Amino acid sequence: MGQIVNFQRPDGKDLQGYLAEAAGKPQGPAIVVIQEWWGLNDQIRGVADRLAIAGFAALVPDLYRGKSTVESEEAHHLMDALDFGDAASQDIRGAVQFLKSRSSKVGITGFCMGGALTLLSLTQSPEIDAGVVWYGCPPLDYIDASKIRAPLMGHWATQDQFFKIDTVDALEEKLNAAQVDFEFHRYLAHHAFANETAVGPARIPATQYDPVWAQQAWDRTLHFFGRTLG
Repeated sequence: MGQIVNFQRPDGKDLQGYLAEAAGKPQGPAIVVIQEWWGLNDQIRGVADRLAIAGFAALVPDLYRGKSTVESEEAHHLMDALDFGDAASQDIRGAVQFLKSRSSKVGITGFCMGGALTLLSLTQSPEIDAGVVWYGCPPLDYIDASKIRAPLMGHWATQDQFFKIDTVDALEEKLNAAQVDFEFHRYLAHHAFANETAVGPARIPATQYDPVWAQQAWDRTLHFFGRTLG
């Protein structure tokens, strides 16, 4: 239901992304969606489509420049090769500005690696009106919480082996100290609990889709974006 679009980064360089538009809402609220370490694949396009059905235009910037994988080793290589600072300040901010040119309010959401980039982008893009993080966090020293002005929601798995829940506790302290408007939710779940492809023998160890917790997190997310973006 979406299409590939071109947009510009703040430095003028061109980038592509997958845009899913909400029917009948050409200038309605919009959301930038940040991929997991797999790349711009069918699963993350499905997230954008889901948001479009809910009434939001959704743009997934192609951070890997056309590359994607189903192999964890290659995904790790692609993620390691990504310049997170450039992705947050240029690729993602360019996507935010592209949506802002057509929508009055723009949010951001991301999963795993995309969750970490969501937090970084909230410090880099003052145009963002709201953010939702799904089980991903950069090193806390990289987060200047004083620059986060938008309301924030976070979904975390208490059994996450990639992003330990202790890190989330420390992140909360940092956000509270900076008086960030945020609400975090913890789920008795594993990493990637909202990724419907993290099932069966194909899933990587330490990940597990949980449809019950995923639905609750999605309900909270859509209510939050409805309230903050309109």
